[in-house]
Amino acid sequence: MLYVDRLQTVREHAARFGATVIAATKTQDVETISMLNAVAPEIEMGENRVQELLDKYDPSYVWHMIGRLQTNKAKYVVGKVKLIHSLDREELAKEIERQAAKAQIVQPCLVEINMGEEWKGGVDPEKAEEFVAGLERYPHIAVEGLMAVMPKADFQTLEPLYQNLERLFESTKRLTSKNLNVKYLSAGMSDDYMQALDHGANLLRIGRLLFGERE
Repeated sequence: MLYVDRLQTVREHAARFGATVIAATKTQDVETISMLNAVAPEIEMGENRVQELLDKYDPSYVWHMIGRLQTNKAKYVVGKVKLIHSLDREELAKEIERQAAKAQIVQPCLVEINMGEEWKGGVDPEKAEEFVAGLERYPHIAVEGLMAVMPKADFQTLEPLYQNLERLFESTKRLTSKNLNVKYLSAGMSDDYMQALDHGANLLRIGRLLFGERE
């Protein structure tokens, strides 16, 4: 199901801040994705799982890999997506570099930051600048920003996390090399996207607000 009224509200908020909406299409079928594209063609598509991305892939849409990416599945994603949002370890960087070099392309990526939930992926914020700077050794990876998945929490709990993420985003913008051009902050989902916008997010990953609860 597509909630057109909610979609319009999200579009208006995003436009006010100059942000891009990425629809989190996990479990959604191709008919629903087509309907979304017909109503709001500027919205881009984001998949959490590689197999779902491959099953739904239509090159007429702009796709993102927004979920954690296993190293052995990078070969299925490189070259198909505008951004890989979950680059968070050296092993994955090496494989993305290898696959992109083989395809003779440069693959844009975001570095995922872990905001305190150890069981999730992501780079420790204290080590993020060093990790981002180190990616300059991979000429077939373009580092274009940061991504974070915030914990499910209330506004007051999330506020210092967003403040820290915003500071990190601003500091990594100052890192420059041939393949480092930090300009995107992917943060904010259905419950907290307005808070994310207030702290510099310009890529929003919205699922439930657009499609309702996943079955």
